[in-house]
Amino acid sequence: MLAAWHVARQLYRCRTSHLIRVRLGCSESQKKLAVFIPRRALSTFQPNTMASLDSITTSLAALSIKPTATIDHAATTSPATWKEAIIANESAPKSFELIKTLVYKPKTAKTATPVPVVVIARDATETNSSAIGKALNLKELRLAATDLLTEFFSLDKDSLSPLALNGQNFPKVQTIVDSSIASSSALFALHAHSSSSTVFLTGADILAYLQKLETADVKIQELDFHNLVPSLASATHTSRAPVKEKEDAKIEGAVQIAIGVKKEVDFSAWYTNVLIKADMLDYYSVSGCYILKPWSYSIWEEIQSWFNVEIKKLGVQNSYFPMFVSAKVLEREKDHIEGFSPEVAWVTRAGQSDLEEPIAIRPTSETAMYPYYAKWIKSHRDLPLKLNQWNSVVRWEFKNPQPFLRTREFLWQEGHTAHLTKAEADTEVLQILDLYRQVYEDLLAVPVIPGIKSEKEKFAGGLYTTTLEGYIPTSGRGIQAATSHCLGQNFSRPEMFNIFVEDPNDSTKKTYVWQNSWGLSTRAIGVMVMVHGDNQGLVLPPRVASIQVVVVPCGITAKTSDEQRAEINDACDELAKTLLKADIRAKADLRDGYTPGWKFNDWEQKGVPIRLEIGPNDLAKQQTLTVRRDTGAKNPVSLNDIGSTINALLTTIQSEMFTRARDAYNSRIKEVTHWDDVVPTLDNKGIAVIPWCEVEACEDDIKERSGRSAEPQDERAPSAGAKSLAIPYEQSRWTPIEPGKTKCPACGKDAKRWTMFGRSY
Repeated sequence: MLAAWHVARQLYRCRTSHLIRVRLGCSESQKKLAVFIPRRALSTFQPNTMASLDSITTSLAALSIKPTATIDHAATTSPATWKEAIIANESAPKSFELIKTLVYKPKTAKTATPVPVVVIARDATETNSSAIGKALNLKELRLAATDLLTEFFSLDKDSLSPLALNGQNFPKVQTIVDSSIASSSALFALHAHSSSSTVFLTGADILAYLQKLETADVKIQELDFHNLVPSLASATHTSRAPVKEKEDAKIEGAVQIAIGVKKEVDFSAWYTNVLIKADMLDYYSVSGCYILKPWSYSIWEEIQSWFNVEIKKLGVQNSYFPMFVSAKVLEREKDHIEGFSPEVAWVTRAGQSDLEEPIAIRPTSETAMYPYYAKWIKSHRDLPLKLNQWNSVVRWEFKNPQPFLRTREFLWQEGHTAHLTKAEADTEVLQILDLYRQVYEDLLAVPVIPGIKSEKEKFAGGLYTTTLEGYIPTSGRGIQAATSHCLGQNFSRPEMFNIFVEDPNDSTKKTYVWQNSWGLSTRAIGVMVMVHGDNQGLVLPPRVASIQVVVVPCGITAKTSDEQRAEINDACDELAKTLLKADIRAKADLRDGYTPGWKFNDWEQKGVPIRLEIGPNDLAKQQTLTVRRDTGAKNPVSLNDIGSTINALLTTIQSEMFTRARDAYNSRIKEVTHWDDVVPTLDNKGIAVIPWCEVEACEDDIKERSGRSAEPQDERAPSAGAKSLAIPYEQSRWTPIEPGKTKCPACGKDAKRWTMFGRSY
């Protein structure tokens, strides 16, 4: 039982008003004896360290398990500080690994009680909650809150370890163990019911302890995390009935070809496999964050290069603002930050000291930049002020992270401009939106539909939001591609950032500036992959491919002489150099030890637009064989004027890729005037364009009604209900709305404009 003076001390030290109930005592007769303490103070409560160690060693001794060592040290709040504290202790073993214990709470029906999932793994092991959930057939695993940890284990997150499991709580949780622990020869460090004490055990001892807790009905499950994350495949050691659809997703001969999973059958697994096998990204040690490898980052560089030139033509200048935002500034605009607040990541500690005031890592930069706009803008002559920054932002997404589409840190550009009049601001909003359209359609060959968001879906704190809406044919889902917002004068008002100038027409009056913000992120890369990729892998539009043409030597066999081999390789190298001079990004693949077929598959899964093959017969005819990645079409062409020939072919590929994607998009957009046709349109992977009343209550009703009887088609997508995607600017493509006659099919009120409704990412 915690001493009263200890409770009082923690209450005094903590400065937050968020309280949590803590029971004093453990027996049934003591359940009513409780105090309410600040939530932040809970993390500082520690049981008596000596008592914890004694009880642990006693429990282990009963199992004939003797810890290699037990030590006390300073309290720790992260793996890094824990490791430092251990190393600083002379009694600690020289070599060890940390064990992490994570507790997840799965999503269940409202009437069901969720069974916590306890994951025990090596600290360096990637524990992807999406992959774990898929393996266990559980939805939306989220890290458990402090209340749940207290209820089940009477410990905080910094004191948890496998030893927190006992005969009472083990049957109430689902325990997952990293399968590599038991077979490892490493020594593992575990918390001993406290963040200030550590016990060292072997992997075999950890497993023996957990197995002792098993009952006839409740067993531990071992999971191969190493293979789980890249493939997002089920890999538990318990028997699980195979899912026929997933079996059908496998491609025959998958060892020889790129992906091994059919895009049209298991889209999520296909997408992940393409990104990994095309060498676009790798998983990082922090869940929800990913490494962009050169093959994908080069696409972002192409977008940057083009967009930078275009915005500078509009008078926009690049700048950079710090990534940290103080809590006071961030919370100044409550309507704006409300939409971000659940995802804001906070820095609360520096070294061994708590910060007096938490500091946010920017989820977006309005609140960081605008205090300085107020400082810099003193006259109407200082307008317009147009700044852009290329940076990363952090939004601690708790839904299933998905590379490029929904990640906890992502790259983007964010433009923030201030204008004297609304007309100037309105003009720029549409200029930027059209630049975004060109990025998608002209660079990425991805069709988009420009429009305006509904009041419900607009940017929080803004006046209105314009958007580009993309579409993923395989999943039938819309996706927001980019947005350009007019913020109006909402951020420049006195109660906000007070950004004003003297009215140039009346010096006795103030005029508050009109502001815009606009952003495009690396989500664009994910959309491009989903739209163009196929069962062989990535398909890159030529304009963003870091290698547009790969030249592969062919016709070389064991009987080929060294002189012939050198002649063919030299011809390939010379051809690549000729293409480079023609401003074509080309490479000759002269790697030894790989067959031409292996090289073909390697470059196909990476999506290189054109492959050129040169063999002995080609040399004799002074020609090369062209192979298009997008269609597989082959055609021999002369080496004479090869630069012009290939440039023309690249242009054709770019154009035809866009045309195919646009036709696929248009074929799924359906004009719907009766409610009974809405859900069937969605179920047919379509987008319903309805004459809509533009009433928010109706929008909520459409989403709720359309989602009632439908299951999500994509396991990673958030909802099966339809939301408003955009009110397209091009209304003329649909039947004209007759005022007073055309009715909204959802509620029967007068319709105003045609609006796209669909399932979305």
